[in-house]
Amino acid sequence: MLDRLLNFVLQKSCPLCDRATSELLCRNCQRCLERDRLTHPAQFWQQQPRLFAWGNYSDALKRTIAKLKYDQHPELAALLGENLARSWLDASLGRDKLAIVPIPLHLEKQQQRGYNQAELVSRAFCRVTGDLHQPMGLQRIRATEALFNLSPRERERMLNQVFELGKIQPDRPVLLIDDIYTTGATARAAIQVLHRNRIRVLGIAVVATPISDLRSVL
Repeated sequence: MLDRLLNFVLQKSCPLCDRATSELLCRNCQRCLERDRLTHPAQFWQQQPRLFAWGNYSDALKRTIAKLKYDQHPELAALLGENLARSWLDASLGRDKLAIVPIPLHLEKQQQRGYNQAELVSRAFCRVTGDLHQPMGLQRIRATEALFNLSPRERERMLNQVFELGKIQPDRPVLLIDDIYTTGATARAAIQVLHRNRIRVLGIAVVATPISDLRSVL
């Protein structure tokens, strides 16, 4: 009876469906999220830039990322980062110890949101993998408008000279981390900065990518 009472007191609302739960997500939403996980997260690792993606950007995963970014649920980043890290370790794509660098937000946007979701995801990633977290490895020195309505060419032009090198340990290869990968324009702009500074980039690992859209441009 005491256990039932404690479970009732400790319950909160699931951020995705508002059902009562004592866990981060209710059991139903956990199952829905698992359905969005890719069977082969390294299927795009041979493209340029190399891409590792935990899940398909749809349904429960899409709603989870939206809650993380826009509805003040930073706690969801730990779940997503740990899922990404476990898949990365299972894939065994490299044995070197890495420098993990999140794609940065512009300072104004980060202040508005209160956090950089990619940094929170990368921090959880490193807790699982043991890699070196370098949250200041890149800096975003120019604010940009929303990119999702722009063509790939417009994105490339918009992101030109957006990033600059920050504080980073140069003797380790870099794995970039972000929440979503679409056209790859952001990743390529970040990689160019690192390459200009003679820093090796292994690739980019993300929580989600829209599989159908990505395949159409490959």
